[in-house]
Amino acid sequence: MHRLLHALITLALVGLASARPNLLLITVDDMSRDSVGSFGSPIPGITPHIDRLAGEGLSFDQAFVTIAICQPTRAVWMTGRYPHRSGALGFDPISKGIPTLPEALQAGGYHTSLLGKDHHVVPSRHAAFDIIRTQQQFGQGRSPERYAQEITAAIVTAKEAEKPFFIMANAHDPHRPFAGAPSDRYKRFPYPRKFAAKDVPVPGFLPDLPKIREELATYYQSVQRADQVVGAILEALEASGEADNTMVTFMSDHGMPLPFAKSNCYLASTATPWIVRWPAQVKADTRDKTHFISGIDFAPTVLDAAGLPPLAGADGRSIVPLLKGEAQEGRNRVFTVMNRVHSKKEYPIRAINDGDYLYIWNGWSDGETAFRNESMSGFTFKAMKESDNPADRERAKFFEYRCTEELYDLRKDPDCLHNLLNEPGGGWNSRASAMTKALWHWMKDTEDPQIKLFQSQVELALD
Repeated sequence: MHRLLHALITLALVGLASARPNLLLITVDDMSRDSVGSFGSPIPGITPHIDRLAGEGLSFDQAFVTIAICQPTRAVWMTGRYPHRSGALGFDPISKGIPTLPEALQAGGYHTSLLGKDHHVVPSRHAAFDIIRTQQQFGQGRSPERYAQEITAAIVTAKEAEKPFFIMANAHDPHRPFAGAPSDRYKRFPYPRKFAAKDVPVPGFLPDLPKIREELATYYQSVQRADQVVGAILEALEASGEADNTMVTFMSDHGMPLPFAKSNCYLASTATPWIVRWPAQVKADTRDKTHFISGIDFAPTVLDAAGLPPLAGADGRSIVPLLKGEAQEGRNRVFTVMNRVHSKKEYPIRAINDGDYLYIWNGWSDGETAFRNESMSGFTFKAMKESDNPADRERAKFFEYRCTEELYDLRKDPDCLHNLLNEPGGGWNSRASAMTKALWHWMKDTEDPQIKLFQSQVELALD
C-alpha cells in the first residue's frame, strides 16, 4: 500500500513537472538594445544567435530596465519591485523580509540554478539556488563551452530530481574590458570579426571622434562574443530535448558602458532587447511595438507562467497576456530610476518615459557636484573633454554636471541632445508640468524617499 501511494505521488509530481514549463533567463551585460541585429544594429550579422531567438519568439520594442546599473537591475528582476521598495538602491542586499523569485520557484517545486554574475544576483538569498556557478568558473563570464557544459549539467540534475528547472545564465560581455582592447584579459575567447574603427556606427548621443570609434569597435567585438555565449546556451538547451517545453527570456541589464548610456535614465540607458521564446504559447517572429514593459514585470511573468502565486508586494505585473497576443491596459509609460553607483556616491535620478517624451529629474545636480561612474572610464569621455570641438567639450561638461530637469521629444530626438526646457518662451512648460505631476504621483504611490527633495526642486501643479 505504501509503495503504491509513493508511486502515485511520484507520478503526480512527474506529471506536474512536465505540465509546467521550464524557465531559462539569459542575460548579457552592458548591451544596448540597438546593438542587436534584430533591434536595428546597422552592423550585418553581429548577433546571429540572438537574432535567431528573436525569429523564434516575440520581441518587445518598448522594453526597459528599471535602473541602468548591474546589481540593482538584477534585484528588480528577482523581486518585481522598484529599488527603493526592495532596499537594493545600488550595490546593496535586498532588505530582509522581501520575497524573491528564486525562493518562490524553489518552494514551488522548481530546481533552480544560477550560472555566472553570481555576486550581483540577490547575494543574500543564494540558498534559493540549488546550483551556483561563479563568474570565474565561466572564464569571467566569457566561455561559450563552459556555459554549454553547465547548462547541460543543470538540466540533467533537474531531470534526475523530477522537477522543472529555472536557470539564470548571465554572460559578462559586452562589459569592460572590451574584446580586443589593450585591457582585454580574455583573448583566449575569440570573436568572429575584428572591426575597423572607421566602419562601426557611432551612436547619435556621442560625438564622432577617432578615439570614440576605436573604443566602439572593441565594444562591438564584445557584443559578438556575448552572442556566441547565447548561442552555446541555446544549443545546449536544444540538445537536452527540453527546448519545446522551455520559456526562454533574453535581456540586457542596461545600455553600453559609455557616457549618456549606463548608470543614467536616458533612452540609451534603459532600453533593453527583451525577447521571449515559448513554443506553443508565443507566436514566432513577432513584435510588440506598443506595450511598455519594464524590469519589475519579469518576476510576475515567470511566476504566472509557472502557475505560482505572485510575490507579495511586487510592483510589476505579468506580461503573459502579451506573450499570448492579448492586449493589456495601462502599458503606455515606464518609470526609471538611478540612486547610487558602485562607489556609494548618491546620484538620485527619476524619469518618466511615455514614448513621445522623456522627462528626467536630476536631484543631485547643483552646479557643483560632478557625476562619476564607470561609463566615464576608457577613451570616450576623455576624448570628449579633450576634443578640439567646443560642442564636444560642452557635451562632456553637461554629462558631468547636468541640470535639475530635462525634457526630450523622443520622436524627433531619441538621442536626447536637445533639452526642450532650454528653449526660450517656456513653450514646453505644460508638457513638463503634466509629466512632473505623473512622476510625483508615482513617487507618492511607491513611497519614494526622494519625494521631498523632488518637491523642493520642481515646480508642481497638483490637483
